[in-house]
Amino acid sequence: MSHTPADLRYAASHEWIKNEDGLSVIGLTDFAQSSLGDIVFIDLPQVGDPVTVGESFADVESVKAVSGVFSPVSGTVAAVNDALLDNPALLNEKPYEAWLIKVSDVSEVGDLLDDAAYDAVCKSEEA
Repeated sequence: MSHTPADLRYAASHEWIKNEDGLSVIGLTDFAQSSLGDIVFIDLPQVGDPVTVGESFADVESVKAVSGVFSPVSGTVAAVNDALLDNPALLNEKPYEAWLIKVSDVSEVGDLLDDAAYDAVCKSEEA
């Protein structure tokens, strides 16, 4: 079972989120990157783009498939992790450090899980 940091919150669609300096920082969980396999390409939104709870804001392409990344919040993209565009494998190497986007002006937050509840979701998908 992958290690899920207790200081983050999680969406059942396998994104993590944390609040940092008034922004919501969003990334892919270890379970997600492990399920995807080697990530070879990522398509991220632009700064200023809106994101909506439960809607895809990015595509991650791995050797296995292309998968959407879904936003756990509604708001405005304040920053994009440009390092991932040149090196998408960072998502495989350090999933809890390689954030995707930072969101400002958050107006809505989806159903977020703590680490124990998220681990239960992962276990049910492994079964």
